Amino acid sequence: MAYVRLPLGGDVLQDINPFRWIFRSIGQMSLFSINLGRSPDPEAEEAVLEVASYGRQLGRIGEALLAVLEQTDTAGYTKEQKSAIEDFKTLMREIGAAKSRAAEERPAQGIPFPSSYLPAA
Repeated sequence: MAYVRLPLGGDVLQDINPFRWIFRSIGQMSLFSINLGRSPDPEAEEAVLEVASYGRQLGRIGEALLAVLEQTDTAGYTKEQKSAIEDFKTLMREIGAAKSRAAEERPAQGIPFPSSYLPAA
């Protein structure tokens, strides 16, 4: 049997609602519900998301991994492993370039990021 929820119908684990703080005591009031899976501890997950969004968490992991990879000797790696590392470094440079463009469009809200993210000149 399919898992279907109609608007305002049933339990919702994650709401996408910019005014969530207003309706917290009432519950969710939206036309769309997105269920990205069940969490064994939704309260803990919500507490973590109040500290850092998924994007920020992934960004910090990417920054740390990039720092490690830049100090790693890849001489013994296979061609595929070296390619995967280069692909990751390219992805991080592209993310850095996208962040730079976004910061230029709204300089008052610029977010600093490592210079290694900047595209090679």
